Amino acid sequence: MAIWGLVIETTVGVGERKHTEAYVLTHVEGTREEALVELERRARRHTPEHPRSPKRRRLFRERDGFLLVIDGAWQSFSTRFTVAELLDDSAAPAPPPTTEVAPPEAEPDPADTVPSPPPPSPPPSTPPVERDADGVPVRPAWWGRTDLP
Repeated sequence: MAIWGLVIETTVGVGERKHTEAYVLTHVEGTREEALVELERRARRHTPEHPRSPKRRRLFRERDGFLLVIDGAWQSFSTRFTVAELLDDSAAPAPPPTTEVAPPEAEPDPADTVPSPPPPSPPPSTPPVERDADGVPVRPAWWGRTDLP
């Protein structure tokens, strides 16, 4: 089943600082049509920060989503809602390992086995750092270092 991203591109800021930013609202697992239904529901309910005093609101359907145009007293602001299939996500959790049943093997000959090295020893423990109530160390980490000029 495909995973669809519901993406919003909206106007933020005002005047010379007005620009567009994109966000992924959520993901929908299912068909493209199911994702478009959810996207339309969100587009109809969406209330952007700007304009503060809307005069006119228009919602347009496009091939891959919707375009919301809101006219304010001085400027128009737009929000584009797009449905897009998720192809790759670098922050996605790793899939669970598959459990495959391996064919039974013969017992290894003890003479052929190589002993494994001992596990590494844990790093030496450092004494706890004394901190203020706000979490800042009382004594800076660089204090007492001999390798500094």
